[in-house]
Amino acid sequence: MKYISTRDTDRHPASFTDILLGGLAPDGGLYLPETYPRIDDATLTHWRQTLAEGGYAALAADVLKLFVDDIPAEDLEGIAQRAYTYPKFDHEEIVPVSELGEGLYIGHLSEGPTAAFKDMAMQMLGELFEYELARRGETLNILGATSGDTGSSAEYAMRGRKGIRVFMLTPAGRMTPFQQAQMFGLDDPNICNIALDGVFDDCQDVVKAVSADANFKAENRIGAVNSINWARLMAQVVYYINCYLKITTENTERVSFSVPTGNFGDICAGHIARQMGLPIDKLIVATNENDVLDEFFRTGSYRPRSSEQTYKTSSPSMDISRASNFERFAFDLLGRDAAQIKELFGTKVKEGGFNVDKQALDAAHAEYGFLSGSSTHADRLATIKDVHERYDVLVDPHTADGIKVARAVQEEYGVDTPIICLETALPVKFAETIKEAIGSEPEVPERFAEILEAERHVTDLPNDAAAVKDYITQYIKSTEV
Repeated sequence: MKYISTRDTDRHPASFTDILLGGLAPDGGLYLPETYPRIDDATLTHWRQTLAEGGYAALAADVLKLFVDDIPAEDLEGIAQRAYTYPKFDHEEIVPVSELGEGLYIGHLSEGPTAAFKDMAMQMLGELFEYELARRGETLNILGATSGDTGSSAEYAMRGRKGIRVFMLTPAGRMTPFQQAQMFGLDDPNICNIALDGVFDDCQDVVKAVSADANFKAENRIGAVNSINWARLMAQVVYYINCYLKITTENTERVSFSVPTGNFGDICAGHIARQMGLPIDKLIVATNENDVLDEFFRTGSYRPRSSEQTYKTSSPSMDISRASNFERFAFDLLGRDAAQIKELFGTKVKEGGFNVDKQALDAAHAEYGFLSGSSTHADRLATIKDVHERYDVLVDPHTADGIKVARAVQEEYGVDTPIICLETALPVKFAETIKEAIGSEPEVPERFAEILEAERHVTDLPNDAAAVKDYITQYIKSTEV
């Protein structure tokens, strides 16, 4: 299995372990497999048995083997077993699925150590990084940006790991108190929190600017854990398969997924699973007021907004207007034309955006199964309240966006396959919005009882790539890993 960049017209192949540590391609593109592995009825039958007998970790190892040929199979099995363990995850199934009603299900992705779906990929990534760095005798300095949950998931996955430092950029004042406490409460010497004066897109732009400096990146061993890193999407493909197997009995049955969407990584993993042959009917993009992606899937117009035009909402992990992983889907949608992708995402996006023709838009719906919708603060409150009163289930604001949009597409498009709404986080991370919706704050799980009292460790920096590079350089010189 080899990988190519979405912007490389010559399609230079790269190995999995090389792109694992590099993240963004040197030309600014994102890595994807040269071809997607295909699964069939026999594969699904085998995976049903694997999941039943070996659990989530065994299924994950099987999926990883399809994408990774430069790590021995037995080592991949060990990596998966270490990544997905109970009680590190708070449920023995790792990703349980429950029926909500109205043809809707919830895929519970928030049983991990930081109560967010990002743990599903980050725990795997931490194991892969540590394994490969030890094999090579190298170190890695991870640079990432977070709008809420990626940062804490990455830091909890990487804390204490030999040979790894983490530099995580956050938009100052844009995360909930619980999210800030999870990150800034860590005092591990290999974890470094940086609050930038800006929004998430600004943080992401700084990460891209630093990564684009090839000399700096090489000299300082800069890697990525944001969803630009292919290994994260690979790990996320597993829970689509897991959820599918848990609510179907026949391999020909189809299901749909409604996915709260910000950076397009979570639902891009669903796109990959569908391209592999998993019987997915619809992939439903659920946005909040920052509805650039909903606009695209309805009109074919992709118009990212400026930082000033990006709304601060009550589902903050989706407060993104330039979705990095959208480039991966566009690469497939536009016939894997690297020259066109380079023009659109390297030039046109900076000029305000681009349009695709009707044929491509129709293909997004018919061939690739995408539908979309948006949700507002009022929608979130109403959905949280309704689901709580009707089903005695409490969901976080992002998951509420997913449920609201799932219900809307059932009505608007007549979607009649079961819809699995992918959970984003536990409600405790968004106590203020939950209280506004139901009149009381969510219960704090015992494992998080002391988190809000921890001392904060964070450095404030201006929204400037040069300042961030200088800080990284000085910190590397002053610490050992």
